[in-house]
Amino acid sequence: MSASGTFRDEWWTSKDGLKLYSRVYDAAGAAAPALLCLPGLTRNCRDFESLAEHLAPAFRVICPDLRGRGLSAWDPVWQNYHPGTYLADLGALIAQLGLKRLAIVGTSLGGLLAMMLPSVLPGAIAGIVLNDIGPEIDPAGAERIKSYAGRLPAVRTWDEAIAQLRTVFGLAWRDLPGEMWVRLARRSFREDESGTPVLAVDPRVGEAMRAAPAAAAPDLWPLFATLKPVPVLAIRGALSDILSEATFARMQREKPDLVPLTVANRGHVPLLDEPECLAAIDGFLARLTY
Repeated sequence: MSASGTFRDEWWTSKDGLKLYSRVYDAAGAAAPALLCLPGLTRNCRDFESLAEHLAPAFRVICPDLRGRGLSAWDPVWQNYHPGTYLADLGALIAQLGLKRLAIVGTSLGGLLAMMLPSVLPGAIAGIVLNDIGPEIDPAGAERIKSYAGRLPAVRTWDEAIAQLRTVFGLAWRDLPGEMWVRLARRSFREDESGTPVLAVDPRVGEAMRAAPAAAAPDLWPLFATLKPVPVLAIRGALSDILSEATFARMQREKPDLVPLTVANRGHVPLLDEPECLAAIDGFLARLTY
């Protein structure tokens, strides 16, 4: 159990023997509806702290670290950092927890995995919240992420960690108070044995992204079409350079029952603690059938 008593640690082992980690907020009990929260490419379970604590009174909230992130083991074969491996890992976690039906919140890469899971687990997905991701990724945002993922210089102090985070995300997370940047740094970095902050991600995650040829990127609109029977709330940061306005509009045309939300003053990605996000997620989850 965490120091605050809000979550417990869940460990599971991947098919290839990696020790993987998840937070589980289960104060609501095993019978409560389950919600799986999947983070972005270089992020980890701590990104969902605020949302999980908000939902924990009514939901069993599961927040895993993908392999190579957070407390999960790094993969010695960096070529394994791809969606097929992540889906297998998540399937093992879902089986270990005995989840038969669940909703998903997916941020960026986590949203892509969320779009794939209904095909992997037919009939098990009650609904999906897509956080600033869709079937098309704006090349400008993709290049921005490629430019820094796994390439950021080491920092020596927490002040330097906060400054680095502001440099990377300052345009996406506008007008945040200073104390929020401290919290975000604590989510992004962990201390090594000497007490020095280090990013909580294997740098080779970035190498795997850069190694994938852009020309081989699949057309994800057919995948999005498979979500026709699945309720979807799609959230877009108004300043996003990953989910364009045109793609967001097409998503609404292709899936007329999609619930759209645009978050002002946010780029890639909304933090999901914004009042409009919490209200939209609350309303959306309340309408699902578990």
